[in-house]
Amino acid sequence: MKIYKPNTSSQRGMTGIDYSILIKKEPEKTLTVSLQRRVGRASNGRITTRHRGGGVKRMYRIIEFKQPKLEVAGKIISLEYDPNRTSFIALVQYPDNSKVYILAPKDLKVGDTVICGEKTPIALGNRTRLKNLLVGTMVHNIEFEPGRGGIAVKGAGTGAQILAQDGPYTQLKMPSTEIRKLKSDCFASIGMVSNSEHRFVNIGKAGRARLMGKRPAVRGTAMNPCDHPHGGGEGRQPIGLKHPKTPWGKAALGLKTRKRSKRSNKFIIQRRIKK
Repeated sequence: MKIYKPNTSSQRGMTGIDYSILIKKEPEKTLTVSLQRRVGRASNGRITTRHRGGGVKRMYRIIEFKQPKLEVAGKIISLEYDPNRTSFIALVQYPDNSKVYILAPKDLKVGDTVICGEKTPIALGNRTRLKNLLVGTMVHNIEFEPGRGGIAVKGAGTGAQILAQDGPYTQLKMPSTEIRKLKSDCFASIGMVSNSEHRFVNIGKAGRARLMGKRPAVRGTAMNPCDHPHGGGEGRQPIGLKHPKTPWGKAALGLKTRKRSKRSNKFIIQRRIKK
């Protein structure tokens, strides 16, 4: 972690990530694209996610979440920062000089070799099918359907643990502590995602949040009753409700939003443990 000196009152307690392990270079031009930022709005222009907008301009790095080249070893030539995600990314170069970006697992170094295939060595950064991995192995960038690409466990510092091999299925303990089974033919990358200190970052000041595209959020208790269920009253006082609510009157804490009749419920062995 990087701890800032309290030269100003806003810097007191502010922390950041130590990027000394990364290589300072421009992103690979062939693997970047300019995307129009949605700033919390849907295609019709209506705000669907509040408190988003502004922020510095950034190029999107095209990350390979699938299996780019089977049974072909690639070399890690750089570890880079990606402003679009919480984890670091790694640039892989193959013998034919083609390059791809992948999510960088924890403790991966420049010069290491990664390979994706049916049966690869159980080493950091390698990618293979779940059925080929040992119990206790930590994995990330996991597929839910074979060949569709990784869609789960991609955030900084996350990892899923293999608990058992059960015939055509593999039981995994997800980062949320949920235990579920996936098809054993799905691919997954070995190791935990890098930048595990991301969860300890203290933004510190409003200007830094605005650079990230986060706009100010007004507390519900500071509003009028017509604007928020928590609003109204003379001076500072409790919300006056048994449970907190959203601005639209929905329960804000503890409300289950998952459909009871969802088809994938049969794959969940144990729901996540509430904190």
